[in-house]
Amino acid sequence: METELESEQDFVDLAYARLDAMRGDANSMLEGVLDLGRGGTFQSRTERDVIVRTSLARLEQLDIGDQALTFGRIDRLTGEHASDGTPPSETFHIGRLAIHGSDHEPLVVDWRAPVAEPFYRATGRDPLGLVLRRHLALQGRTVVSVEDERFGTPGEVVDTLTTEDGTEDAAEASTDGSGELLVGDLPIGGPAALLAALDRARSGRMTDIVSTIQAEQDEIIRAPLSGVLVVQGGPGTGKTAVALHRAAYLLYTHRFPLERQGVLVVGPNPLFLRYIEQVLPSLGETGVTLSTVAGLVPEIKVQENGPAPVARLKGDVRMAKVVARAVRTRQRPLHEGIEVPYGALVLRLTAEESRRIVEGARRRPGTHNARRRLVEQSVAQVLADRARQTQQRLGVGTPAVTAFPGYEDPAELDEDEFDFEDFSRKVRRVPELARALDRMWPRLSPHELLHDLYGAPPLIAAAANGVLTPEEQALLRRPRSASFDEVAWSPADAALVDEARHLLGPRAGGADDALRKYGHIVVDEVQDLSPMQLRMLTRRSLAGSMTVVGDIAQATAPWAPTSWADIVEHLPRRRPARTVELTVSYRTPAEVLAVAGRVLAVAAPELAPPKPVRRTGVEPRMVRVNGASGPATADDLALAVATAAAEEMDAVRPGRVAVIAPESLRVALAEALAEAGTPVVDPRDMRRGGLSEPLVLLGADSTNGLEFDSVVVVEPALIAGETARGLRTLYVALTRPTQRLAVVSLTAPPAALTAPV
Repeated sequence: METELESEQDFVDLAYARLDAMRGDANSMLEGVLDLGRGGTFQSRTERDVIVRTSLARLEQLDIGDQALTFGRIDRLTGEHASDGTPPSETFHIGRLAIHGSDHEPLVVDWRAPVAEPFYRATGRDPLGLVLRRHLALQGRTVVSVEDERFGTPGEVVDTLTTEDGTEDAAEASTDGSGELLVGDLPIGGPAALLAALDRARSGRMTDIVSTIQAEQDEIIRAPLSGVLVVQGGPGTGKTAVALHRAAYLLYTHRFPLERQGVLVVGPNPLFLRYIEQVLPSLGETGVTLSTVAGLVPEIKVQENGPAPVARLKGDVRMAKVVARAVRTRQRPLHEGIEVPYGALVLRLTAEESRRIVEGARRRPGTHNARRRLVEQSVAQVLADRARQTQQRLGVGTPAVTAFPGYEDPAELDEDEFDFEDFSRKVRRVPELARALDRMWPRLSPHELLHDLYGAPPLIAAAANGVLTPEEQALLRRPRSASFDEVAWSPADAALVDEARHLLGPRAGGADDALRKYGHIVVDEVQDLSPMQLRMLTRRSLAGSMTVVGDIAQATAPWAPTSWADIVEHLPRRRPARTVELTVSYRTPAEVLAVAGRVLAVAAPELAPPKPVRRTGVEPRMVRVNGASGPATADDLALAVATAAAEEMDAVRPGRVAVIAPESLRVALAEALAEAGTPVVDPRDMRRGGLSEPLVLLGADSTNGLEFDSVVVVEPALIAGETARGLRTLYVALTRPTQRLAVVSLTAPPAALTAPV
C-alpha cells in the first residue's frame, strides 16, 4: 500500500503542477491584454474586454483554495480479458475541476462529467464496469491515505482496504453476502472516507460533500433539469448539500442556458445563507444568486415576524384573491361628472363615460399600471370628441370667450390639423382632470397598496368580503405609519407585496423594473414556506425548473403543511412533479436520532425517521436542574447551561457548540453565560464571527438547516409548548448535532422526550 501512496503522490504532484501552469496561462493572457492599454478601435477594445472577463472567470474557476484538487480514482473495464487473464482497464482520477496534461489529455476529470458517475453509483451488486474505486485523502497537496474498494463479478465486493486506522465513529451498518457495507438496503461507498468526513470538526460554514456523495444522493444531483424535483430528507440526510451540488451539476451540464438565465438559491434566513455561501464557490460556481424569500422584495425592509395568527392568514392562498380585489377596488369610475377647462372651452366627462372607460380597461390584458395609459387615452378621446363637437357648434375659429390661465389657447380643432397626442398631453395637465384620473385609475406601488389596505378597514372589507371572515379581516388591520421607513413589515407581508407587484406592474415602466426570472431555482427548507411565498417563487421560474428540498417532519412555520401535496399545488405545473426521498442520515448519529425519534413519534407519527449511518458511542445527556437549597430558579438554570456548554466545548474542541433555547430566554441566557465566564455569540450579529465562533446561542425557531459538533438544548418543554408544531421545533433542535447532545431543563421535559419509542 506504501507503493500505492507513492504512486498517487506522484500523480497528485503532476496534477497540481498542471493546475499551476493553467493559472499561469490565464494570468499571462490577462496581463498581455492589460499591457495594451485603453486605446485602439472599438472592435479591439471590445475584444480586449471579452478576454479580460474570460481570463478573470478562468482564474476564479481555477482558484480552489485549500480544497483537494482530486479525491478519487476509478479503474474500469474496457473490453475482453487479455491473454494472461488480466482484465484490461482504464483509469480516471476524479476531482473538483477538469485538469489536462501538456498534451491536452485529461489528467483529472470533473466530478460532474458523465465518466465520473460510476465513482458515486457503483455498488457490489452493480459495479457499473468498475474493478476499483479509490478514495484519496489529502492534506494540502500531500496524499495521506487511500481507501480501495475492489469489485469482482456483479454482486461481489472482493476487497475493501484503507490505510487509515479508522475514526472515532463506528458505522451503524451491516454487510451482506457480497461484503458490501449497507444501511438498510442502501450500500455505502467509501465508508472510511465518509466516516472521516463526518467526524471532522465543524467550521461554522457548510462544506461540500463532493468527495463522499453517496449513490442515492448522486441520483438526485444528476436528475433531469426540467420540471419540479421534490426532495424529502430527514435530519442529517444531506438534502441541503445535495441541492447545492445539484445546482453546480446543472450549471456544468446545461452551461449555455443557465449561465444566461441564472440560478437562484433560496434559504430560510440570512444566517443560513451565510452558512452555505462557500459551498458553490468551492465547486467552481460563483454566478449563483443566494437570497431569502423576503430578500427578493426590495420595496420593503422586513423588521419582524409578527404574531403567528397574522402570519398564518397572510400566507393563506386566499390572500391572492384579496390582493387582486384590493387592486380592483382602486379602479373606480367617478361618482359625478367633472368639467375640464381647456382654453376657451369647458369640456365635460360624465360619470357614465368614466364607468365605461374603467370597465373597458378592466377587460383588457396587462398589469394595472400599464393600463393607466389606456384609461388616459380613452378619457382624452372622449374629451377630444367633445371639443370638436363644441367647436363645430360654435363655429370653427370662433375667438375664445374666456382664457384659462396657464394654458395655451387650443388650436382650431380641424380634423385635418388636429394633433390628438398633443391635445392628450395638454389636457392631462389640467388639475381637475389629473385628480380625476388618479381617482379612476391611480398609478400604484405595491407597498403603498398594502399600506393603504391595512390602514383602512373599509378597503379591507371591500377586498376581503366573502373571502375572509370578519375576525380574519380584523387581523389585517394596523395603524398607518407616517413614513414607509417606520412600517413594521414581516416576511409574510413580503409575499403579499410581491403578489401586488405582479398585478400592478412597474409604476413608471421600463425594462429595468421587470421581474427577474431564473432558469433554475433551488429552495431549501421549503416546508416552512407559505402558499403565498411559493407563488412568488413560481413567478420567478422561467420554464418551471425547480429543486425544492425539505422535511415535512421539520415544518415549524404557522402554516406547516401536512403533506408534499400541500406544497406542490403552488409550484409550476408544466410537468408532473417528481418526488424522491433521502432515507439515510449521515450527519446525525444513531444515539441522537433515537432520542429525537421519540419526539417525532408524537409530533408526526405518520413519518419515519431516517436510518443513521454511524454511532459515536456517546449517549445524549439529560440534565435536570436542581436548586442548591430549595426549588431551582432561573439562575440555577443559567448556571447549569453554562456548565454544560463548557463541558461540551471541552469534549468537541476545536469543534463548534450551539446552545439552542426558547426565544424568550435567549437574552437572559446570554447575560448569564457571560457572567459565568462562558461568553456566547449571537450569530445573527454581523459584526461578530457568526457560526464560526466556538459557542453560539440560537433561538429554537432559527436553527433549520444548521449543524454543530455538539448542541445544548435548553428547556425543551418551553420550546415544545403545547402544540404538535412546537414538538416539531423541538425535533429540529434535537437533531442539529453531529457528535453530542445535552438537554438541560428546569421544568419537567415533555413526555415525548423521555417516553420509549
